[in-house]
Amino acid sequence: MLKADRPILGMDIGGTSIKAGVLINGKLLDIRTISTPSLESQDIILETIATFIGEYLHHDFFAIGIGIPGLIDTDNGIVLNLENIPSFRKVHLRDFLQNRFGKPVYINNDANCFALGEYKFGAAKVYNHVVGVTLGTGLGAGIIVNGHLYCGFNCAAGEWCSAPYLDQDFEYYCSSKFFITKYGVKPKTLFKKATEGDLKALEAFREYGFHLGELIKNILYVLAPQAIVLGGSIRKAYPFFKESMIGNIATFKYPSISSNLKILISDLDETAIHGAVALVDEYAIPVNSI
Repeated sequence: MLKADRPILGMDIGGTSIKAGVLINGKLLDIRTISTPSLESQDIILETIATFIGEYLHHDFFAIGIGIPGLIDTDNGIVLNLENIPSFRKVHLRDFLQNRFGKPVYINNDANCFALGEYKFGAAKVYNHVVGVTLGTGLGAGIIVNGHLYCGFNCAAGEWCSAPYLDQDFEYYCSSKFFITKYGVKPKTLFKKATEGDLKALEAFREYGFHLGELIKNILYVLAPQAIVLGGSIRKAYPFFKESMIGNIATFKYPSISSNLKILISDLDETAIHGAVALVDEYAIPVNSI
């Protein structure tokens, strides 16, 4: 449940697009998207973000939450890098926006925001120990411990994407890279073929499920969460990789942990913005003292 009862602006900044919306009375409204000027200078990108935020001032939001796919110095509000935007290195984004708008700004990794958004708004809100895993172009993960987001140093906790696995890493085997590299086809295309009963597509998802099961067992050894929430575009193919994934998880050494694990599939609309909004609610000072 959210503590805040005033409007919150949530923003998702990516290499292709910047998306925003405002939470009012528990509902996400006025959702808009603009293209990211990813090849421009840092100053131009900052002004683009500020102009976009300016379009929401009439909502009288009290704080801004931002999710970004990269490492963040959350103590100082510095974006250390932003994937696919070459000029976004060591950007003092919080200071820039707080000086411009006079409102508190909270910034975190987008996978962390996903996990927090699912805990605050989505399928995981009845659990205290949760890991959110995003399955898409890349692999991301966010961690909820005792009902609070755990980020680690520079938001680097949960970076299973880079953890060595077989001859590569988990991102190679648990993101769209697996389908593109091994099968030469995007997962969206394979999903369509799988729904038509194509045997090769079905086998691709069975193999993918096994690898995802290995990732989940790694997560269980480290954190023993009550629930894991799967997000990202590949989650839509869950019926095709569920059986092999669950079968692999069943080989986990401690069945008292694995047999009680809940695998949840995100059905939250606008997950990235919900996560950014949840970030404000997690860290903002009490509304009545603002």
